[in-house]
Amino acid sequence: MKLKNLSIAITTALVALSGTAYAEDKGEVKLDMRLRYENVEQDNAKKDADALTLRTLLSYKTASYNKFSGYVEFEDSRQVGIDDYNDKVGNGGEYSVIADPETTELDQAYVQYKSDGVTAKLGRQVITLDNHRFVGHVGWRQDKQTFDAASVAYKQDKLSLNYAYITKRNRIFGEEADLDAKDHLINLSYKLDAGKLSAYSYLLEVDEGADNSLDTYGVRFAGAKKMGDNKLLYTAEYATQSSETDTTDYDADYMLAELGYVTNGITIKGGYELLGSDDGNYAFSTPLATLHKFNGWADMFLGTPKQGLADMYVTVAGKAFGGKWSATYHDFSADEDTNVANDDGSVSRIDDFGSEIDIAYTRGFNKTFSGGVKFAAYSAEDGSYVDTDKLWIWVGAKF
Repeated sequence: MKLKNLSIAITTALVALSGTAYAEDKGEVKLDMRLRYENVEQDNAKKDADALTLRTLLSYKTASYNKFSGYVEFEDSRQVGIDDYNDKVGNGGEYSVIADPETTELDQAYVQYKSDGVTAKLGRQVITLDNHRFVGHVGWRQDKQTFDAASVAYKQDKLSLNYAYITKRNRIFGEEADLDAKDHLINLSYKLDAGKLSAYSYLLEVDEGADNSLDTYGVRFAGAKKMGDNKLLYTAEYATQSSETDTTDYDADYMLAELGYVTNGITIKGGYELLGSDDGNYAFSTPLATLHKFNGWADMFLGTPKQGLADMYVTVAGKAFGGKWSATYHDFSADEDTNVANDDGSVSRIDDFGSEIDIAYTRGFNKTFSGGVKFAAYSAEDGSYVDTDKLWIWVGAKF
């Protein structure tokens, strides 16, 4: 495994810090394992995909010494007998995609300083902001997303300020797919009685030798209000984005409105999310997000179609048999209708992207073991995508 210079420097610092801190107090070692079966069936020429993979995380956190501490985490993902799938790194191209390639890598390695409401980190780290819609760790995949970055967080009473400068995006497909970057993340939030108000600027640039920028500015408000034994949930968000290269200049908007109600242990939520389009040439993009969490678990819209995407959804969730269950219905449509030429010379107008049903059940059996099952069924319209069913069954253990 090839480690970059920054990772080597951070790891060396961690070893030194660990030795110093150990004299006063032992650090903490953790082991996290997840065995998961995934099946994908699509109405196209690809073969049905099956994968059984084991993800192992081994981490060590030093004790604090003079307000400094360190953290190192190694991650390994292995195929366990069943490997009939396209792993997106050159294997199994005749099958549908299951984005869990075999990897062994240094997942995190950072030095942390923490004092008086300030937490600063230098090195490879997880960064998540708000609900993961713009910046997340993609923890659903076996190889999660981390960043080589310098970050600082300040929290005092109701105020929180987060800033990070990212030099590398360590994505979910192994080291070969990682991207050098010059990303600035700024997120400011304040807690009001009615909820949390956030304002953010995410200024992204892939460091590839050519001019490019993806700048997003937005505001978000999310909260809850008790109504006797029940609770009202509400979220509103708006963002604007500009994407520029040497030859292109696009603009698009993002909007979210969500309303929910909790009663007798049942949560009912309805929402509308819009990733807008610039005249069908470009659509709002969130390349650092935990994308699997949004717009359906079948992952049909990991890249926003150029026509934009409108997602109307309803979710019902609750508890049963010691675990948690949920069911969601999505209705997808285009922000901008687009004419598409067919093979027979006719023209079709694309404005309906289909619908999806997602259901899940998860349960923790004790402090060590947990498990779950999840199913997604996407039904296509207008020939833009294909009918897709996905099934996951997993067990996890933490020590």
